Amino acid sequence: MGILDTITGRLNRVGLEPVAWRAPKPPPLIGDLAPNTELDGAQRWRLPSGEGPEDVVVDHDGRVITGGADGTIWRFEGPGHATAVARTGGRPLGIEILDDGRYLVCDCERGVLRVDDTGRCEVLADSAVGQPLLATNNSAVGRDGTVYFTDSSARFTIPDHKLDILEHGGTGRLLRLDPSTGETDLLAGGLNFANGVGLAADETFVLVAETGSYRITRVDLTGPDAGKVSVWYDNLPGIPDNMTSQGTDGIFWVALFSPRMPLLDLTAPRPALRTIAANLPAGLQPDPQHRGWVLGLDGRGALVHNLQGSKGGFAPITGVRVAGEWMYLGSLEGDSIARIAAPGRGASA
Repeated sequence: MGILDTITGRLNRVGLEPVAWRAPKPPPLIGDLAPNTELDGAQRWRLPSGEGPEDVVVDHDGRVITGGADGTIWRFEGPGHATAVARTGGRPLGIEILDDGRYLVCDCERGVLRVDDTGRCEVLADSAVGQPLLATNNSAVGRDGTVYFTDSSARFTIPDHKLDILEHGGTGRLLRLDPSTGETDLLAGGLNFANGVGLAADETFVLVAETGSYRITRVDLTGPDAGKVSVWYDNLPGIPDNMTSQGTDGIFWVALFSPRMPLLDLTAPRPALRTIAANLPAGLQPDPQHRGWVLGLDGRGALVHNLQGSKGGFAPITGVRVAGEWMYLGSLEGDSIARIAAPGRGASA
């Protein structure tokens, strides 16, 4: 063990066990990935209280649902018109609408929940495949009610997500839940901070965003390749967060928390430096550049839309949802959700 390793081992108060890896060189931000201001001018809908509306979804009546850091599930009828419909007692992240109008909530503290308008919160799963759910994050729901969801890390909770990114230990999971029986099975393990989930329109495959590896991984669900795990989109230009299932327009939408961080990539093959970074006081740790960014990818993983915002715009974007003429955005660190005309939909205010 080298001197640096010895020193960092003694200073490692957070217990980081970093794994050396080499981050791919980020793609140049030119051409289809060139900076733009497509997200500027988004209307902000502020939460009545609290902050952190990480994800957004639109219900069968066109109302926008989100969850705050204090556990409140909010329902927006429009700008300035939000009602608290439930409190999970934890921290809601990803939200989906079930066929019967209830909400499927990934609560990073309580697990997978089913929530209704009366405020009732039913725990569908707080463990999976013999392990507790430590960081339930995002989901997609099949037509038969099957839930595909992520447990981001087996080592760190969501508030300590930066440690999981620095460790790069690959303890995240993509799981499948049968809500009628409560049974779960593992679709993919070894994921680096498993995050957003997207289901193909024909339900032949499911996608999971690996935040720590800047990529989207595919798991085949049907046919001769059922169970096969492969890289579907590699070397994203930013740090991926939530994503949506494939819409009627054929698009998977992916929220990018921020552009890539050169310092984070530089330290990827140097575990000792990442241990030092993890043990620095929060105020001294490097922060990502907050700039709004959303990508639209087709069923083959080809880039169709690249929507960005200017510095100071709505950011970081952690959730994205297109419904009708509008695109709705969520933010883990903001006090508002946002709405902007969906690309090519011709929405009017």
